[in-house]
Amino acid sequence: MIITEVLEKNAKFYPNEVSLVEINPAKRPAEHVTWKEFNLIESAAGEKYRRELTWKEFDIRANRFANLLLTRGVKKGDKVAILLMNSLEWLPIYFGILKCGAIAVPMNYRYAADEIKYCIDLADVSVLVFGPEFTERVQTVLGELAGVRNFFYVGANVPDFADDYEKMSVYCSSIPPAVELDEDDYAAIYFSSGTTGFPKAILHAHKALINSCRTEQKHHNQQHNDVFLCIPPLYHTGAKMHWFGSLLSASKAVLLRGVSPEWIMQAVSEEKVSIVWLLVPWAQDILDSIDRGDIRLSDYDLSHWRLMHIGAQPVPPSLIRRWKEVFPEHQYDTNYGLSESIGPGCVHLGVENIHKVGAIGVPGYLWEAKIVDDRGRDITAAEEVGELAVKGPGVMLRYYKNPKATEDILKGEWLYTGDMAKRDADGFIYLVDRKKDVIITGGENLYPVQIEDFLRSCELISDVAVIGLPHERLGEIAAAIIQLKEGVTCTEDDINNFCQALPRYKRPRKIIFDKVPRNPTGKIEKPKLRAKYCGKRLVEAQTTG
Repeated sequence: MIITEVLEKNAKFYPNEVSLVEINPAKRPAEHVTWKEFNLIESAAGEKYRRELTWKEFDIRANRFANLLLTRGVKKGDKVAILLMNSLEWLPIYFGILKCGAIAVPMNYRYAADEIKYCIDLADVSVLVFGPEFTERVQTVLGELAGVRNFFYVGANVPDFADDYEKMSVYCSSIPPAVELDEDDYAAIYFSSGTTGFPKAILHAHKALINSCRTEQKHHNQQHNDVFLCIPPLYHTGAKMHWFGSLLSASKAVLLRGVSPEWIMQAVSEEKVSIVWLLVPWAQDILDSIDRGDIRLSDYDLSHWRLMHIGAQPVPPSLIRRWKEVFPEHQYDTNYGLSESIGPGCVHLGVENIHKVGAIGVPGYLWEAKIVDDRGRDITAAEEVGELAVKGPGVMLRYYKNPKATEDILKGEWLYTGDMAKRDADGFIYLVDRKKDVIITGGENLYPVQIEDFLRSCELISDVAVIGLPHERLGEIAAAIIQLKEGVTCTEDDINNFCQALPRYKRPRKIIFDKVPRNPTGKIEKPKLRAKYCGKRLVEAQTTG
């Protein structure tokens, strides 16, 4: 089965039931109204505060965009990039790309202009779909995007170099295009990055997408009456693959454009949400708001909320114990995964294993896992550390146009994750550390090399190393260890002012003036810096999908 067939089945059997809801609480009017009343109230710009799509409307929009792409000469195997904030348009566009046989290329909405160009070139993108938040960035590199033949714009005030997605697609056929697909056809390219900090293009087949649906529903038991609250960005494999459980069960999902604890609780209450996927900072903010009295649970109807699961970064066991004290009726779960495994679920804790909080769990549904030594030999002894490898239907086909990186991570059918792990006596897997130096802060990846390269452009700096320091709320924060040139004077404020040219999320949260150690081959000895500044590492912290 192809994942687009699941959408068509839902449209056939549940045509008038709501599939997707978009809530933008920042546009809420001053007077008190429920979000269901937002459909009747528009801002001065004509924007609605709450929008929804039925399954039939979802499928029709996907068909129309697929047919629009075909009229523009898009062929099976062409790449179509999506550069949008979460919205009702996102998923129909994604499915429209798949329906016409093209390859969907979701892009991180935090990419700067040069990163957008890099990823478009890397993936051989020929069509770009983007929203108003990205017009300036796209225009900056417009003259360098020679391979992009068509630009489609989603929103008001269409720039002159793009076509209006809504106006162009509405005139296209709502009948599914006659494009034959099978599970081995290419479906999507997602971007990741290794220790170099440069994104790699991860190629997945349709088989990976449909099996991620099956894995997700098996783990979280989504039923037709469930409602899933999706807050993380849809370009992220975690967000989309957790939503795939809702797709398979034909259940409603709510896209919340905001992370305020009050907004989250209000959405759960008014939309009768039963499943919420959070990042660590958001869960912590909810608990802190309750402790301060900013949120009173009695103000909300939380009777439908049955499951909270967390992903995308280390999860402190103390946070989950605290959560269970406040919400004793909630099931809790976490999934480990990476974009190369089509997101979460290759290792899975399971709601029945709350007593093992701290572990990432056991192999997920349809998956296998093993721990190997530096020679690739299986480690079977409990508590012995090695590299985690996984095998299953979601393993990537390859890194697109990067055979060397593919060879490094794929060993036959096994995907070597780069994460160091161990098993306990009961067979549960715990992460110990990462081989890679990527810093995960608030669920987002920071690449130290990029920050280091920027800081080295400062004329006061002789050398620099960026490492992650443990942080209670964000999981990790970026710390810059800076070695100044001899005889210069520099303060933390000077460095922070210099870093204003970086995107906010890439700016180091801590500045340390010290010598940067390097080994005889010239490589920075980051383990020494971690030992010095991190103290005891978060040995049993979870990296989750």
